[in-house]
Amino acid sequence: MLEDLQAPIAELDQQITSTWRDLDPAGIRHTIAELESKTADPAFWDSRERAEKILQDIKRHRDRIEPWEALTRDMEDLRTLYDLAVSENDRDQEEEIRQLYDEARMGYEKLRILELLNGPQDDNPVFLTVHAGAGGTEANDWAAMLLRMYSRWAEQHGYGIQTLDYQEAEGGVKSVTLQLTGNYAFGYLRGETGVHRLVRISPFDSGGRRHTSFASVYVSPVLDDDIDVTIKPEDIRVDTYRAGGAGGQHVNKTDSAVRITHLETGIVVQCQNERSQHKNRDFAMKMLRSRLYEYYEEQRDKERQESAAEKKDISWGNQIRSYVFQPYTMVKDARTKTETGNIQAVMDGDLDPFIEAFLKQEWARKTGGSVRSNQ
Repeated sequence: MLEDLQAPIAELDQQITSTWRDLDPAGIRHTIAELESKTADPAFWDSRERAEKILQDIKRHRDRIEPWEALTRDMEDLRTLYDLAVSENDRDQEEEIRQLYDEARMGYEKLRILELLNGPQDDNPVFLTVHAGAGGTEANDWAAMLLRMYSRWAEQHGYGIQTLDYQEAEGGVKSVTLQLTGNYAFGYLRGETGVHRLVRISPFDSGGRRHTSFASVYVSPVLDDDIDVTIKPEDIRVDTYRAGGAGGQHVNKTDSAVRITHLETGIVVQCQNERSQHKNRDFAMKMLRSRLYEYYEEQRDKERQESAAEKKDISWGNQIRSYVFQPYTMVKDARTKTETGNIQAVMDGDLDPFIEAFLKQEWARKTGGSVRSNQ
């Protein structure tokens, strides 16, 4: 019935209007105008780095407000069409109205998730590291599966992927670090930090027995240069070694790979992506700054310090998510209780339901409220 749509349309309209008001569109437009005025300065391109930062800021603000502007226009069109259909008792419009409502609702849910990405580094690129847990070949294969899963997710979202460090091991990967570049990369992925548990019949077990494997994932933001993280030379140990794995002949002929250990915290980062030891050291220092930033943030935030996922043992009982292939198929997040039986879709990169559930839970915990979910 056409009348049945009145309440859902009114509720959605109220949600969109309320969020639009909270965005402070006038303030965002003013910020955009101020940034655009700087581009008219004849000396604008004297500092390419500064100029590109300003252009990126303009794009970021536009990307935030313009989709909401389009959604409010769509909602206005929906209200107009509904009112007209009701006044003229035009039942033929019901299907189109339902379709427009569903599109507007899904658009609102998507944009609302973006509004949850309001952390100071949420819009930054991200370093993502996967470490195999104990278990030899089985654990190494699980780490390789997670690498593929996150790579597929990044590709589906149009993110750039750069491999900074890749440590091969029997049957798969011992450790790998990626840099993912794209809008809100850290914001989306920060909830992936923790231990990931796999249950399956091992392809490496001739007896066909079920095995449980673990791998840890650690996510930290790529920091802007204006973020101050002090690292004194005496606080670190720098080791160089011969790189291994993919990379051509040169990679195995020189000690170009760099490993940096932060002595106080025990944090270790390494990079072997570049042929130049100097470039690898630069990348490793960026990773260390990133990891230390997250570490010190956790020290200042009791809640995050208590979770401290990256410090937990890579073992049973500490996992944030379980991936079960046998005796049934299910992926379940231990924090949000989000689950799905379509494990293959998840392994092919369909992580958004888990990511969105984590962001909504985090927002509700911080505000004492709740976020309506379409799960």
